[in-house]
Amino acid sequence: MSAALAEDLGAGDVTAALVPASQQVRAQIIAREPAVLCGVDWATATFKQLDPAIRLDWQVHDGGRLAADLPVLKLSGPARPILTGERTALNFLQTLSATATAASRYVEAVAGTGCRILDTRKTLPGLRLAQKYAALCGGAQNHRLGLYDMVLIKENHIIAAGSISGAVATARRTSPGIPVEVEVESLGEFDQALASGADIIMLDELSLDDMREAVKRNRAQGAKVKLEASGSVTLATVREIAATGVDYISIGGITKHVQAVDLSMRLEFAA
Repeated sequence: MSAALAEDLGAGDVTAALVPASQQVRAQIIAREPAVLCGVDWATATFKQLDPAIRLDWQVHDGGRLAADLPVLKLSGPARPILTGERTALNFLQTLSATATAASRYVEAVAGTGCRILDTRKTLPGLRLAQKYAALCGGAQNHRLGLYDMVLIKENHIIAAGSISGAVATARRTSPGIPVEVEVESLGEFDQALASGADIIMLDELSLDDMREAVKRNRAQGAKVKLEASGSVTLATVREIAATGVDYISIGGITKHVQAVDLSMRLEFAA
């Protein structure tokens, strides 16, 4: 928050200085399109850091649905800090609401299948936890938060370690108690990962038929391993992927392909 304000403020807001220091205003932040809201705490902290005297009355809270042309936040107080905080607050709200909205669309698309939508580490630098929180607001679940809370063995790790089984065995030895996931790109690799004792197997860019076969083979062994589909998932394809029987679908686009929700602030009254 402080860093976001600092990059905008620099030596001071020379435009807000045009307004008398004693000027009081009322304002509203309006949604210009339907969306899922996220970022209340970030926007609140932005204004409160600038001036604790600013009063905020949220009309919708994180995870709530926004309707076009209706107020999201009503605020009042000194004009200068409200004007200064406008862009930073909106940047947080627009970006995090975009992530929450994208997540909700995917969650709605797979409703009733039993499959859960996951986010990824493909987040905006410095906003990892904020976007992960936004994904939760949209109804998705968090995958690993970073490189420390899950072992995820991908293609390059397998090449470096020599084999899937070797990589999993080393992971069990060096990181006991931490979940181990293996990314596979074929049914042959899937069988290796299944035999290795991985906790989760990521089916990367497999065809629908191969996903169904992987689910079948996993169930034949008691379905002890969770299966995650990934790669080139869109709203048009996500439901048929979920219908293969996989447990999870991870979607990087929830956080990396965000298009800011259209929000704007308008002054209502100056006294």
